[in-house]
Amino acid sequence: MTATLIWILVVLVVLVAIGLYLSWTAGRLDRLHARIDAARAALDAQLLRRASVAQELATSGVLDPAASIVLYEAAHAARQAEEEQREVAESDLSQALRAVFADVQQLEAVREAPGGEAAAHELTETVLRVPMARRFHNDAVGGARRLREHRKVRWFRLAGHAPFPMAFEMDDEPPAVLMDRSRS
Repeated sequence: MTATLIWILVVLVVLVAIGLYLSWTAGRLDRLHARIDAARAALDAQLLRRASVAQELATSGVLDPAASIVLYEAAHAARQAEEEQREVAESDLSQALRAVFADVQQLEAVREAPGGEAAAHELTETVLRVPMARRFHNDAVGGARRLREHRKVRWFRLAGHAPFPMAFEMDDEPPAVLMDRSRS
């Protein structure tokens, strides 16, 4: 009788330990999904800020007309893009920024305008923050994906109905002129 009770207690302790471990793993996965949501919100805010600054510069009259049109259209497209087209639109804005600010004279024209120093600084800051925000988001996605690939997560359906996290892939290389100015 006592041997049977000991075995029952051992089995119960093992089952409780397994349940606690699975609960801890599900909680960890939930925290990773919350981290992804927060990182995505930060990335969206930085992308919106970058598009707004680019649109503001395009309409300021400081840039030449062709550069203004290119920059305005790319920024407008990035702000209005549907979720499925967002990565492409943001990449197009990065390319437009590189094209417009490929020449140092464009940046100097912005700096010489009234309030231009602040506008150039804000553009530099936003352009440099986008890759960081994207990296934080994609790191969070990578962590959640690695955890979701474990058998225990799949077998016990610990992810619930949460969608599989997707990385945000875009061309976020800033214009070289802005990179040089930020280091000096």
